[in-house]
Amino acid sequence: MTRKHIPIRLKNLEILIREAGSAASLARAADTNSSYLSQVRNQLPTKKGTPRGIGDDLAAKLETAMDKPQGWMDEDHENEESIALERDGPSRGNHHPLIAWDQVGKGHEISEDKPPPYNTQLLICPVKCSDETFVLRVRGASMEPKFREGELIFVDPQAAADHGNYVVVRFEASNEVSFKQLIVEEGKQYLKTLNPDWPNRIVEVTADTVLCGVIIFKGEAL
Repeated sequence: MTRKHIPIRLKNLEILIREAGSAASLARAADTNSSYLSQVRNQLPTKKGTPRGIGDDLAAKLETAMDKPQGWMDEDHENEESIALERDGPSRGNHHPLIAWDQVGKGHEISEDKPPPYNTQLLICPVKCSDETFVLRVRGASMEPKFREGELIFVDPQAAADHGNYVVVRFEASNEVSFKQLIVEEGKQYLKTLNPDWPNRIVEVTADTVLCGVIIFKGEAL
């Protein structure tokens, strides 16, 4: 794979995720690890410090899984995607489950074929988001003063994570789920705790870190 293919492959990965319905569904169809696909999608670094990319083997798996011709991952489909969005329109559903922190990444997507578990609280997101969006209730004081305990945060696993975004992450070694501010500097990624009184406020993103989604909205029930 030549380096010029990296940006276009990442763009086409987003198209395939939308077609599959979710990143998890695409990973299952391609018989690949969903955590690795998340790391590739968000350009998390390898042990050498270089961003994870879509190699030829993974590109071929994705093409086969989604019935695309060979080489599809290296072609520009932006115009095709725009036409499809105009034709199909926005997603019909905008109700998203309020889940516990230990449920993050364990499959909570809602569809006609997969209704939410009984007694699941569903909340409407006031901003544009994907069907995979879920809701968490803030716990603790690590992200004060911007986020306070009890507030609701809407998390979109399909949103691209950029510098300054607030993200929900899982640390695979401990299986701990938390949320931090993403900082990108000189090609490296860091997670920042906002509370100035908190110890060890900045940690580097490693291969052990799985990005579970970007916080797109916060609110508080009265």
